Amino acid sequence: METKLKQAYLYDFYGELLNAHQRSIYEAFFFQDLSLSEIAEEEGISRQGVHDSVRRSKKALEEYENKLHLVEKFLSVRERIGEIRRLAHSFDAGAQESKQEYALHLNTIKAEIDRISNEILEEL
Repeated sequence: METKLKQAYLYDFYGELLNAHQRSIYEAFFFQDLSLSEIAEEEGISRQGVHDSVRRSKKALEEYENKLHLVEKFLSVRERIGEIRRLAHSFDAGAQESKQEYALHLNTIKAEIDRISNEILEEL
């Protein structure tokens, strides 16, 4: 996963666990794309202090994910929901088949949707 996207997900799920100062610096660095020097000037701390704060915050967010796996679960569920949506759209694809073939097609799709939804529920 792209680093910026990964950091955004980690922050979305665990950002509130950082203190206000850490959140401010993290947001400025990753989301506002400010340089360490610009953030240091804004925050009234050294450039090294900003660097250390970003590094510690990033590490903390990654540790939360390693323990809780919320981002991993979210991405997995999102992928499976995409599979269900593709299957739902394939209902219409079988409309040209005979009634018997169409019924078999629908039963196959229903079984697959049921399997995927059970996997999602087990994961939660």
